[in-house]
Amino acid sequence: MGYDIDSPREAGTTRRDVLSVAAVLLAGGAFTVAGPAPHAAAESEDDGGEGGCGAGYDEEFEEALAEADEAIPEDRALAPQGPPGRFALPLRRRFRVTARYGVRGNWLAGHHTGIDLAVPSGTPVHAVGAGTVVLARWSGAYGKAVTVRLRDGHYAVYAHLSRISVRQGARIGTGDRLGSSGATGRATGPHLHLEIRARRGYGSDVNPVSYLARRGARLL
Repeated sequence: MGYDIDSPREAGTTRRDVLSVAAVLLAGGAFTVAGPAPHAAAESEDDGGEGGCGAGYDEEFEEALAEADEAIPEDRALAPQGPPGRFALPLRRRFRVTARYGVRGNWLAGHHTGIDLAVPSGTPVHAVGAGTVVLARWSGAYGKAVTVRLRDGHYAVYAHLSRISVRQGARIGTGDRLGSSGATGRATGPHLHLEIRARRGYGSDVNPVSYLARRGARLL
């Protein structure tokens, strides 16, 4: 059951033409033999106005997160996350990366603090790891968002959702559905902004691709 939260050419080519173009591109280093993971389309630093976000430091969100986190004690009955391989991907369908982690910009942190995965609005979003839902509500620039305190002490923020399907304080398992992708908050199109923080506060972000890869979930 969901908890929906209201928010305040083409000309023909010949084989010779194709081979000629490919030779030029290879000579110029335009592409490499290795490609992205099967579920991921080509990356792009510029989303072209589609499926990206301007979410960054939002004072109201950070204050609400701190207050909620302090009100929900750590569940010491839960064991640590466990060995690598116990994490999962947040999306189970093909996506396009529209903004990579660490891209320089006018964010307060000086860089993009998460990774933007463009998918149609309404695409199911799943928990990358088990933990406790600290916040599940409208979160300012992040729009409708779910923030989960993971068992290893990291925090996962799933932002710009169209629908939230969990409640604050709920314990969730790896792969559980958290909501649906959308374009709420400061977003230029439907996508999931996934942010992993080493600590609760803004600016403690880590590379979500590397974080997940070390735990057995290959995002790219």
